[in-house]
Amino acid sequence: MTAANPRIGIIGTGAIGGFYGLMLARAGYDVHFLLRSEYAAVAEHGLRVNSAVHGPLLLARPQIYRDAAQMPPCDWLLVGAKSTSNQALAPVIAQAAAPDCKVVLLQNGLAVEDALRPQLPADVHLLGGLCAICAHRSAPGVVEHQALGGVNLGYHSGPADDEARAALLNQIVEMFRKAGVDSSAMPSLEQARWLKLVWNVPFNGLSALLDAGTEALIGNADSREQIKAIMQEVCDAARARGLSLPEGLPEKLLLGTARMADYLPSMYHDHVHGRPMELDAIYAAPLAAAAEVGVAMPRTELLYHALRFVEARGRG
Repeated sequence: MTAANPRIGIIGTGAIGGFYGLMLARAGYDVHFLLRSEYAAVAEHGLRVNSAVHGPLLLARPQIYRDAAQMPPCDWLLVGAKSTSNQALAPVIAQAAAPDCKVVLLQNGLAVEDALRPQLPADVHLLGGLCAICAHRSAPGVVEHQALGGVNLGYHSGPADDEARAALLNQIVEMFRKAGVDSSAMPSLEQARWLKLVWNVPFNGLSALLDAGTEALIGNADSREQIKAIMQEVCDAARARGLSLPEGLPEKLLLGTARMADYLPSMYHDHVHGRPMELDAIYAAPLAAAAEVGVAMPRTELLYHALRFVEARGRG
């Protein structure tokens, strides 16, 4: 395939993969979806996104596969699967990747690329994508998109030099923009991941522990104060690692969240449905990175251990 007409594979067609894959397919890109348990539903009813931003969207006949070995070689692979499944990801990528493939991890958390890189072929480019989106899967092949949708992207590792890295980032940014998705290239992937952690660390964990959405969490003085304090811990850790974050970021994020419709983050849905929560990527990795530079994050650590207790109890 040419750069102007790349073949795109979606690994993990849940809320994230389903939304971005559908948007790219609607823009005319050659998109191929890997499905497992939802294959039959999507084959019969298509892939649907009920979007508060774009209206009801339907991809009636998506190109879908049960097995990565059945997919054609893809120039780009967008990984929407949760980081909890990353141990099994490398063989899937190897089966679906064309030579010089660009793999984009659309995942939460920190250092997810570091763990995957050693398992990938040397000619694969590895990028990270940070999705600012309120979306969840409500039924097999059905995504509820409440708000936002932008993607910030950074190059992690691979055979490209600086000039080629910039060109690849510009290419994926333009693909998203053509699909109606706001997108930007980030000079530092680590910075982009810490920026997203400032919101994700408090809201994901507290929503699962307290059985509450964003509206209730910021509407209560006690929980709002804890959220702000946890956000500040994340900011302090990032700055101690030499990263630049905007001043007053916690308050800005709280104000932005207050303007959103009530939202239940992904960890809430994972907890409610008995799925593994992304505790390593969203909590363990940032805590370890902060400890490396001598920064304590006591509120974040308490939240992490409380979530570990809840998850262990849920497993019986």
